[in-house]
Amino acid sequence: MADGLADLAGRKIVSRIWKKDWTVWREDPAEIRNRLGWLTSPRAMEKHLGGMKLYARRIRKKGVTNALLLGMGGSSLAPYVLANVFRTSSAGLDLGVLDLTDPAAVLGWQKSLSPEKSLFLVSSKSGTTVETSSFFRYFWNWTADRLDSKGAGRHFAAITDPGTPLEAEARKLGFGAVFHGDPEIGGRFSALSPFCLVPAALMGIHVESLVETGRAMSEQCRREPDLMANPGALIGTILGVLARSGRDKLTFLLSPRLRSFGLWLEQLVAESTGKEGKGILPVTGESAGAVGSYGEDRVFVHIKMQGEREGESSTRHLESAGFPLISLTIPGPSHLGGQFFLWEFATAVAGYFLGINPFDQPDVDSAKKKTQEFVRYYLEHGSLPAEKPRYRKMGIALYTEVGASSFGRSLDRFVSSAAPGDYLAVLAFLAPSRTTDTSLQKLRHRLRDRTRLAATVGYGPRFLHSTGQLHKGDRGNGLFLQITADDRRDAPIPDSPGDTGSSLSFGLLKAAQARGDFEALRSRGRRIVRLHLGKNPAADLERLLSFWP
Repeated sequence: MADGLADLAGRKIVSRIWKKDWTVWREDPAEIRNRLGWLTSPRAMEKHLGGMKLYARRIRKKGVTNALLLGMGGSSLAPYVLANVFRTSSAGLDLGVLDLTDPAAVLGWQKSLSPEKSLFLVSSKSGTTVETSSFFRYFWNWTADRLDSKGAGRHFAAITDPGTPLEAEARKLGFGAVFHGDPEIGGRFSALSPFCLVPAALMGIHVESLVETGRAMSEQCRREPDLMANPGALIGTILGVLARSGRDKLTFLLSPRLRSFGLWLEQLVAESTGKEGKGILPVTGESAGAVGSYGEDRVFVHIKMQGEREGESSTRHLESAGFPLISLTIPGPSHLGGQFFLWEFATAVAGYFLGINPFDQPDVDSAKKKTQEFVRYYLEHGSLPAEKPRYRKMGIALYTEVGASSFGRSLDRFVSSAAPGDYLAVLAFLAPSRTTDTSLQKLRHRLRDRTRLAATVGYGPRFLHSTGQLHKGDRGNGLFLQITADDRRDAPIPDSPGDTGSSLSFGLLKAAQARGDFEALRSRGRRIVRLHLGKNPAADLERLLSFWP
């Protein structure tokens, strides 16, 4: 570690980052020069907070009690963290986040909301995100049916970069407000920008404190040459140096109140570092296991809110066993602003050590293009391309290229192909529920304990905007277990706002996304199988567990 810090100091990497010197990462400034606005975002945002708070007060005075953010990836994960970490305030709206195309998720939110008392935040940096656009059209039509189109506009607001198609649509339809993002901040680095701060203001959070802790952390991350006093540089060096030596499974052990923070960390680290045959795999949401269930590629980060004690004994055992361990304590919820900045800076520094550009995502489009191909096929033929499973058992269909004498032997051979340093990823295109969550966690832990490999779980299509880049851009050491299921109900996606016609449904979009990601991974030579469940995924998942007792 000393050599890494010496390298950082000798090359003046910290001061060069603050000067927005793109040559820290690349000689070519493409997708770096216009992606460093996050460095000064905490201070730049101060003058905009008043307008956000004014809008929030105006909305509450109109009797609105709920807000639903429609977005994906960097436009949704930081608000999702705040909605889960901060207690519901009587001075703010109850915020929900929709970032899954599963019909059950869409219909579930519709059932729980009343248009008259709801605000829909349409959040997309590019203004063209297919999932966000689909959510918007669905909820616009529902609201307009109840309130007419003029009344509906007052219940919608947009957060997007200047000049996007979303902004044009919002102004055409009379949205109550349009908030501009900073074009020089990439999505996953936008936590201290309007994409998170507008939802925070609507929740009644003291946004000044959130921004102030971010600004204070940014000052600490300027320190040079005493890098031991620079938390972002120190953590980034630890992660980068350890990853180069083979410890590239970054396992976050988060206290109960901070568990949702893992989703934001996951996207930041995976999408920033997973490219060019390299990458740091973030492992979040994992329950602590026996020391012997972890391989030598692990590094642990324990983050807790002050006063929380859960997980302390596990971390002591890990440290005693010789695993690298970083421990952080957050004084209170408002200090998440500081944590957002800390991990953004640390990730940028880790990118330097890995020799990659942490601000691009060169492989994300591969799954999008494959999805578009499946959607076009459906629109032309009225169905998705036919496919035949290799095996069926207990109502579960297995799609695989791994030959064996039976369903169970094929799965066993697939998992047994893993080697030390590999990882397993469960890609679940399912509707989240407590029962499904529990079953997926059981599955990932059994896979971990059986193989001593890191095992992750992600809901699709959420993970496509997060770990999807790493899955396709790393060195090919992942084994992917994709899980799909029949939908009990479906919901139509309107062709345009106010249009009653629908060429595609959420269920079909989700299916096309799953098939698209499967083909994108397979075309990269990744090891992948698909398990298709019936209309009772919870029961089928329990049956699936019997293959790994």
